[in-house]
Amino acid sequence: MQHTRRDGEPRPATTAKQPAAEDVNPSPIRIGVVDDHEMFRAGVIATLQPHFAIVGQAADVDGSVAMIDRTQPDVVLLDVHVPGGQGGGGAEILARSQALAPQSVFLALSVSDSPRDVGSVIRAGAQGYVTKTISAADLVSSIRQVHEGYAVFSPKLAGFVLSAFQEGGGEDGPVHDDELDRLSSREQEVMRLIARGYTYREVAGELFISIKTVETHVSSVLRKLQLSNRSELTRWAADRRIV
Repeated sequence: MQHTRRDGEPRPATTAKQPAAEDVNPSPIRIGVVDDHEMFRAGVIATLQPHFAIVGQAADVDGSVAMIDRTQPDVVLLDVHVPGGQGGGGAEILARSQALAPQSVFLALSVSDSPRDVGSVIRAGAQGYVTKTISAADLVSSIRQVHEGYAVFSPKLAGFVLSAFQEGGGEDGPVHDDELDRLSSREQEVMRLIARGYTYREVAGELFISIKTVETHVSSVLRKLQLSNRSELTRWAADRRIV
């Protein structure tokens, strides 16, 4: 997912150093890692250290809340089943930490793909949910995406996320159909796929349009619905049960 930078100037045949993305960015994304399995946590940290600044780690609810409060990470990589506290696991960490670290975003990383587990942390405010079968490259990409404000779910989990919001009840069913009517039929198609967790490239392939066209449609959808990012769009679509 990293791109080679080109400045238009000829480069010498040999260079002292090939800069990584982290060299270009003076402020690497700061990561906190929460998982109660020490070996897995160590493996994740080793995988992420070349790409990010690891500012803290924790293995239980209370320790995680304290770590998040102390280090103020940009992104918290959060297991769902974490011991301690009142027994609420990852969802409890989210609930207790958001006021302490309002700028932090949370990406759930769990062995579980059950709708109940997915729903609990998404309702609590997680920006995304990936399983521990994810590749190292995809995990790095997912962290970057949630840091940029995107909601990140695999297509398999996206349906669980939508179901979680629907089961969460809330209001009296579908709300304000006139909001959906603001969107063209093509914008509605793009919106549904984005809300399910598809990437721009996947949407383009599904609808046989260019990635640039997808970006244009997403920008239009967000503007018309007065939403800020893909995470808000996912919640908007789930609340209306239209995906």
